[in-house]
Amino acid sequence: MTGHARISIAAWGATVLGSLVLTPVFSGPFLFISAFLCALVTGIGVLLQNLRTPRIVVPIVQLFVLVELLSLFFLHGTMKFGLIPWKATALEFNSQMVDAMDSINRFSAPLPQDSHLTLFAVSVITATGLLIHIIAVQLRQAAWSGLLLLIMYTVPAATVHGGLPALLFIPPAIGYILLLSAEGRSRLSRWGRRISGVSHLDAAEPVEASALGQAGRRIGLSVVAIAALLPALLPALPEGVIGNGLAGGGTGNGLGASISSTDPMLDMGKNLKRGDNVVALTYKGGSPGGTYLRLTALDLFDGNTWRISQRDSPHKITGDLTAPSGYSGDLSKVPQTSMEIDVTRTFRSQFAPVPYPLHSISLKRDWQYDAEALDVVSSDGSIVAGKKYKLTSYDLQPTPQELHDSITTSAPDQYTSNVPQRTPNDIKQKTLEVTAAAGDNKFEAAVLIQNWFRSGDFTYSTANAKGSGMSALEDFLLKNKTGYCEQFATGMALMARIIGIPSRVGIGFLPGQAGKDGEFTVRMHDMHAWPELFFQGIGWVRFEPTPSARVSATPNWTVPATGDSTSPTTAPTTVPSTPGAGETLGIDKPRHDPNLPDQSGIPIVDSGNWFTNGGGQIIAGVLGVGLLLCIPWMIRAATRRRRFLRPPGREGAEGLWAEIRDTARDLGLDWSEISTPRQTGQWLLTKLPDETHPAARKLARGIEALRYAGDADPELDLRPEASAIRKALWARAPRRRRWRARFLPPSWRWYLSRGSTEASDLLDEFDLLLARLRSLLFPNRRPHTN
Repeated sequence: MTGHARISIAAWGATVLGSLVLTPVFSGPFLFISAFLCALVTGIGVLLQNLRTPRIVVPIVQLFVLVELLSLFFLHGTMKFGLIPWKATALEFNSQMVDAMDSINRFSAPLPQDSHLTLFAVSVITATGLLIHIIAVQLRQAAWSGLLLLIMYTVPAATVHGGLPALLFIPPAIGYILLLSAEGRSRLSRWGRRISGVSHLDAAEPVEASALGQAGRRIGLSVVAIAALLPALLPALPEGVIGNGLAGGGTGNGLGASISSTDPMLDMGKNLKRGDNVVALTYKGGSPGGTYLRLTALDLFDGNTWRISQRDSPHKITGDLTAPSGYSGDLSKVPQTSMEIDVTRTFRSQFAPVPYPLHSISLKRDWQYDAEALDVVSSDGSIVAGKKYKLTSYDLQPTPQELHDSITTSAPDQYTSNVPQRTPNDIKQKTLEVTAAAGDNKFEAAVLIQNWFRSGDFTYSTANAKGSGMSALEDFLLKNKTGYCEQFATGMALMARIIGIPSRVGIGFLPGQAGKDGEFTVRMHDMHAWPELFFQGIGWVRFEPTPSARVSATPNWTVPATGDSTSPTTAPTTVPSTPGAGETLGIDKPRHDPNLPDQSGIPIVDSGNWFTNGGGQIIAGVLGVGLLLCIPWMIRAATRRRRFLRPPGREGAEGLWAEIRDTARDLGLDWSEISTPRQTGQWLLTKLPDETHPAARKLARGIEALRYAGDADPELDLRPEASAIRKALWARAPRRRRWRARFLPPSWRWYLSRGSTEASDLLDEFDLLLARLRSLLFPNRRPHTN
């Protein structure tokens, strides 16, 4: 086989083995399709090189072949004449890549088996394979291709919740070693033919320096063994130690949560379902009963996801912020509340938690705000973790009568009134049915929708992982009626748009738990989503459709002016009724969701005991270390027991001889591998007491006879002699050496070295097997070098 063909095949194998790390991320037949396409591209490269095609032409042709294959497999309907990729092919490819990235951002691993995700995975793997082929074969720098394999491994390792299994590191490592071995053999083949070897069958093959090849195999084998064993032996580090999420890592135990500007809704769901209920922030001031703190508002709904729309140029924070959108009153007469917020380092967010509507904030440099949403976001990608800032907010207090009399004549923007075209008619009909009693009054209709969600027909549960896409909303609204705040907020926002009320979805925190000195503590499980509806002259007003299992009371201003008996129960009069300040809410969670706050609003944070607060881990760690230290002793004891249980005969005698050898090594005696049994027997006499000399002579002469005498007794039983010799050696050894022989026997390390050698020799035998197969298949083929 030519050198370039060998490296090409090794590059293909490295790509396939490296792509195994993507199996926890993607599902479906992406791996088999990728392996097949990479094989075709590799075959084209080998064929062109055999035809002496200029080196620079080969990767260009391979790229065209790869594009053609991807188009035929996934985009055949867009190709011109069904064969030629065209402009429509490129547009469709780009569209599917966008859809794939959207799904990757929305769903946790393993991703669903969708065509666009399969195309994405296959494209990544095949492109990586082509680059590996170019680097290893064309540029002849196989070592650098390891960076691509490392990237392929680190991406899922950083994104899969809980990390990848340690054993998944082994396939890319093996592929990389095979690639390096193939390149090294090709390089050495230019020196000439081998002058020594272990088989005449491979003598005609290109040279492979045996010592160097064996050394490479041993090093590679050791690297793979370390990579496989070390993660299993070391304790797992928390995610925050290295850094996880948006940016940076928190102090303390490394636990925390992240909110990105890409998909805040998805991040909120992850924090509620799988995040730790750590403290996100504390604050003082605001309304006496606590304040809702908002991160941002999602105003764009395309039928699949709720996102932040394309915003105009952000405003720098230099003083007071702009007036809240839609409010037509005199803001100078509106009272203001002051707050001081201290964000912990465990909450990593590009958005700063603030009440709505915000008036001013002490965050200045590297922070900006949006005039419509009045959310505060970093301008350079930094995070709010560890920040402490002061702010003032408007204490707007709309009355039910004001909302009842409000007439919305137009939408405040081009996004918040848009109802996706593919909204099912069943949802529209249900909305009209729920709001029929309101007549033409938008506020009354909004309250009826809120009341419908909180009427008892719906169940609050964080187990709903279907998200807030159109199909998920249809299932939630009309069928299972089970979800958490994401489904309730987006469901009401969509229904409000259907009846002509502009709406968006706020993402932020519930007021949290009151503490001493007027300080409120907000935890990660206090994250919440709610709909905000627009009313002319008043602006954006918060509603609360999430059932009482999560939030016990609704805002006071959502009680209709007519006093309809079907309206939500009015909260206590002491509760502030402002869209920017929260009420004193009773927080309740389903019994099956014990990690969330209870009915009193106090998050369940079990202080536990010494065992649950780390003592159990310490005990497990000590036991694990103890077990690890006992492994050499257990292996030695099992080996000794097996040797003495063997029946008399040649194999049993050799096992007993090996046991005496290992005992001598364990006790620090200089056993010689090159001495004959008789010479070793004479040496043993110098280490044993006189009463054991006959046993030593019988053992040595018995081994000598079994090895060299044809008429030796095949049923010779040497177990009594071996036992006596072992006990005598053990009795004469110093106490320190006996303890070392028990817990860290040197013979165990010798067996590890021998095992590595035998494994490397097995690789040599595999190489010779390939040489024999080549000789059988191509008996008259003359080798040639590359």
